[in-house]
Amino acid sequence: MKNPNTLVERFIRYAKIDTQSDPHSSTIPSTEKQKNLSRLLVDELKAMGIKDAVMDEFGYVYASIPSNTSKSVPAICFCSHVDTSPESSGKDVNSVIHHNYDGGIIQLPKNSKVIIDPQEHPELKTKLGKDIITADGTTLLGADNKAGVAEIMQMTDFFQSNPDAKHGPIKILFTPDEEIGRGADKVDLERLGADFGYTVDGEALGSFEDETFSADMVTIQIKGVNTHPGFAKDQMESALKAASEFIALLPKESWSPETTEGREGFVHPYEMNGGVEQMELIFIIRSFEDADLELYSTQLEGLLKDALQRFPHCEYTFSVQKQYRNMKNVISKNPKISEYAMEAIKRSGLEPRKGSIRGGTDGSKLSFMGLPCPNIFAGEHAFHSKMEWACVQDMEKAVETLIHLITIWEERS
Repeated sequence: MKNPNTLVERFIRYAKIDTQSDPHSSTIPSTEKQKNLSRLLVDELKAMGIKDAVMDEFGYVYASIPSNTSKSVPAICFCSHVDTSPESSGKDVNSVIHHNYDGGIIQLPKNSKVIIDPQEHPELKTKLGKDIITADGTTLLGADNKAGVAEIMQMTDFFQSNPDAKHGPIKILFTPDEEIGRGADKVDLERLGADFGYTVDGEALGSFEDETFSADMVTIQIKGVNTHPGFAKDQMESALKAASEFIALLPKESWSPETTEGREGFVHPYEMNGGVEQMELIFIIRSFEDADLELYSTQLEGLLKDALQRFPHCEYTFSVQKQYRNMKNVISKNPKISEYAMEAIKRSGLEPRKGSIRGGTDGSKLSFMGLPCPNIFAGEHAFHSKMEWACVQDMEKAVETLIHLITIWEERS
């Protein structure tokens, strides 16, 4: 009989629960099904002896492990999100473990068109002999971020099972809706009671990030002039054609996610809906520099105006919604947060890989809300896709790193 409390069994159990978020929903959380995992986590935390574990009305899970040391130690929070990306189905995830990876192409069993090729996923080349978890080719895996959820739960189980391991106050936070940029919106920091935090939502083994993109979302509405197509000469102005012409003006060799890397930002047409009478276009804008976001928005609206010159009776609205900002601006004022994390990675026998995230985490918003919150690796790869994978041994190292990190905070206090 399998032990339900192993890291792998936890992860598989959590991945099976459909928690896909919905960017079109105005409810909190955006999908009620996210609470199914949150409720399970509360039950499991209480079974470990965490008496104050609770899920609030918005689907956030709060829990704490009281300090067992005489030292005055800052309260440290670990945070992961329960939702999975809207970009690929998370329903009925069937996790597959590929034991003793041989270095070749991984063929997913239920979809011959989905393969994981180490030539396209170079990190996979470093996992020879390790155990790789994938889905079956019909869904994403959900390692983003259920790997992090499972790792935090496993760390919690360690400290609950080893009362002689000295530690300060530990705070646990599981959030909904991170994938749609709302994960920190309803976090109650007073209730959480943490001084510093870490999201466990990173990729490569040993990686640590204390810098993220800054992010805005642009919503464009184009209103056309519609009439019966049989009598439309000199009268109809199609919002659909206007939108298409606008998209065609976007730079082909720059700006886009597929043409940028490193510290380059991008402007990404994320969604387009409508028809002749009205079109809605949604763009996401990303950059490590806040000033670039305004520049990108201004340039984008300029291209829209150029496109609409051929459609003089079309009207438009252009709105910019702030999503999150680069957390480095906050975390750099508290250098020990990063220093202790790097030391914990070293104690786990790894070489720290400090970098920047070409994206965001709940930590981005939490940092600006008053909880400095960089990101620690969880061992998740190729997220938001059917090619998503995780390495069991990397996940185990993530748990080890979290335990070392809590120990270091107690030692240095």
